[in-house]
Amino acid sequence: MGLLPKVCIIGAGSSGMVACKAFADAGISFDCFEKSDRAGGNWVFKNSNGMSAAYRSLHINTSRDKMSFADYPMPAHYPDFPHHTLIAEYFENYLDHFDLQRRITFRTEVTRAERTADGIWRITLQNGEQRYYDALCVANGHHWSARWPTPAFPGEFAGPQIHSHQYTDPTDPVDCIGKRVLVVGMGNSALDIACELSRAGVARNVSLSVRRGYYFIPKYFGGETLDQGDPHPSEDPSWLYRMTPTWYRRWRRLRTIRKVVGRPSRYGLPDPDYPYGSVHPTISSEIAIRLGSGDVKPVADIAKLCGDHVRLVDGSEIAADVIIYCTGYDIRFPFFDPHLLDVKDNAVPLFERVIHPQMQNLFFLGLVQPLCAIMPVAEVQAKWLAALLTGDYALPDAAVVQRRTVTDYERTLRGYLRTSRHTIQVPDCALYCYGIREELAQGRKRARRQGPSTAIPRRAAELEATAAASR
Repeated sequence: MGLLPKVCIIGAGSSGMVACKAFADAGISFDCFEKSDRAGGNWVFKNSNGMSAAYRSLHINTSRDKMSFADYPMPAHYPDFPHHTLIAEYFENYLDHFDLQRRITFRTEVTRAERTADGIWRITLQNGEQRYYDALCVANGHHWSARWPTPAFPGEFAGPQIHSHQYTDPTDPVDCIGKRVLVVGMGNSALDIACELSRAGVARNVSLSVRRGYYFIPKYFGGETLDQGDPHPSEDPSWLYRMTPTWYRRWRRLRTIRKVVGRPSRYGLPDPDYPYGSVHPTISSEIAIRLGSGDVKPVADIAKLCGDHVRLVDGSEIAADVIIYCTGYDIRFPFFDPHLLDVKDNAVPLFERVIHPQMQNLFFLGLVQPLCAIMPVAEVQAKWLAALLTGDYALPDAAVVQRRTVTDYERTLRGYLRTSRHTIQVPDCALYCYGIREELAQGRKRARRQGPSTAIPRRAAELEATAAASR
């Protein structure tokens, strides 16, 4: 098979660490650079790299078993929805179990990633050192660059305004104790923060500003976790599951949601004006109780900031001391020159959501927004990439890759509301991962017929040696 490519992995969050595992298992030479002093990414509370969105009370909202890596299950004594400290512990134990800590270079930021004329990646580190790689695997996450309302709401506000990315607890970074707090948004963070602040003895009152209707899902249905019965992404779903239309599965889930929590309008929220499944749902078992008890007051979207109060689009006004914007995140790759890769409105069309169609030695791991957890999905992606890098799998023709990338991306957009929140959706984790395994099987046949993919160079070691000799 000859010399294997050398790979650079950017980031040692949950996706970067499974890339390390998959590449190490396959005998692929790699360097993994992590800006922080420890692995775990978003799940490291107050991460030293400043990129974690975890707040002190954060728990996972997909169940323990469906979040686990296939080759290293979470401990059975973990609760159904563990606290972030347990998830960070699990990741540390994963790395220790597979002896991967030593394979990660910590406290090292990649400041620039350039592609040479012959397709080799030149990576610049924060100390100015440059290294060469045949392939680049980006795993820097997509929940760290806070997106604020654009355009900003008109007017001025007298009190503090923060993004949910900055929020850690009711006193940090803003003291919300006894204050009138306005939470903007209807995602998972918005509902978690609104519920936390509305408990007795915390905020004076909490208002939840909602722009459109959203479906919210409880964590339990009839004593079972919300994803009980769903196939793990590492498993091949049954024939019956594969043949069941998406609209039917969504209809059944909506019917169950209606039985458990009813319609959003039951709690003073606007009802969605779109089919269930065309917007990423929000998971919360507590919000119905808080809304029903009057602890959280639903209000309309903001029209104008007016000093110590806010005017809403329905003409009403509410007093507020603090505003917390839970308005999502931008996908960013600060190490790329915009001429190489310029992401607009979070649009990153990729082959099978992983491989850049024009630069086929550029991979993005975990750059998906699934209804399940990202971790087992990234694990399947990483094993597929390992097969590509070892020559066990070959990509389709470049024209086929481009066509399928465009078709898949347009199909995704058709299935969701056209917003920057839904550009990287995976509507069904089990079927998506099954599709990757099917593509892997087809690509292995291609590799046997035509040899390894020519899209992956194998010259980085030579260039690295030349550069080292000149230093």
